[in-house]
Amino acid sequence: MSGREGRARRRGGLAGAVGLLVGLLVGCGGGDATDLEERWVWELPPGFPEPLVPEDNPMSEAKVELGEALFHEPALSWNESLSCATCHEADRAFSDGEVLPRGSEGTVLPRNSMGLLNAAWLVPYTWANPVLLTLEEQALVPLFGDFPLELGVQRDTEAILDRLAADPDLAYAFGEAFPEAEDPITTDAIVKALASYQRTLVSADSAYDRFVYEGDETAMSASAKRGMDLFFSERTECYHCHGGFAFSIAVRSEAQPGVVPAFFNTGLYDIGGSGDYPRDGQGLYEITGDPADRGRFRVPSLRNVALTAPYMHDGSIATLEEVVATYDAGGRNIVEGEYAGDGRKHPNKDVLIFELGLDASEQADLVAFLEALTDARFMEARASPSPVSRGRAPR
Repeated sequence: MSGREGRARRRGGLAGAVGLLVGLLVGCGGGDATDLEERWVWELPPGFPEPLVPEDNPMSEAKVELGEALFHEPALSWNESLSCATCHEADRAFSDGEVLPRGSEGTVLPRNSMGLLNAAWLVPYTWANPVLLTLEEQALVPLFGDFPLELGVQRDTEAILDRLAADPDLAYAFGEAFPEAEDPITTDAIVKALASYQRTLVSADSAYDRFVYEGDETAMSASAKRGMDLFFSERTECYHCHGGFAFSIAVRSEAQPGVVPAFFNTGLYDIGGSGDYPRDGQGLYEITGDPADRGRFRVPSLRNVALTAPYMHDGSIATLEEVVATYDAGGRNIVEGEYAGDGRKHPNKDVLIFELGLDASEQADLVAFLEALTDARFMEARASPSPVSRGRAPR
């Protein structure tokens, strides 16, 4: 495991026992059950603030281990046909390579699968829902959503819980993760464990990171360095939406718990010049009903973006080269078919989306820079999941 991969560990042992004893002696709440647990300590890359973790779901290694096992567990879907990992594959930066994913009944879902790396900071969750502010809340959508149906836990919740309980290793892991619970195998425990696991998916060991933070002049190619200069220039304005440690302004942390509005129309559609977007792809407008929100979607992170094709909320752009060309043109003009219309002229298009006038070499440099945001070491380390250890549970 690389020293720059985001990791988390907990402290305990004698130091924890001494701290608890001192708390009891001075009356500082040492009797609280949470003080009996070893404390989680984040070991984060340079520039990464501590993520905001809900008070009712503190981090623990046992919860993370359980969450990883559940993430890869098809028994979590009502018909045992798919798992979270079906749409979020480790070697694709936890995306799936499909234009649009499918639910447990084969229904095509309306949004492209986002990568999950650094999801602990990237809020709001999903492409266009401003009210999903925690990973716990987000997990309820694929688990219990009806329209469209994804995992479909609500179809037969008791059967799913029974299946999980029947696996002695998973049953043991639930007990380890939630030792105070009389019945630890619940949907609430599933949600909390999944969220805890996702918070550990911290990625920041790309060529860019080694060049910027470690001073490795050989980490990035000359083309990527030129692309970086373009990316952070006022000529392209890319960094205004894709800046900061996450390469997205749609972030919050323990230090900055407020949520920055980060939904923008980038000029992808203007069907028939009417301001319309495709059905089921209207963006923030589907939540607010405000015409000014039509076509506005959340700013995704660009870390590992070379691994998460196809692109945009609907997977309608196949390559990074096409993405860069679209932004260089100030939006997309679709000249024929059911979505014909000039997105460059959409009334809601953000002012930072405009024709850039880049030549072919400059566009190639920008692509090279985006490719330099890939954390290959993370993908190698996560290629094989580490589910609950077999044979550890008492038989």
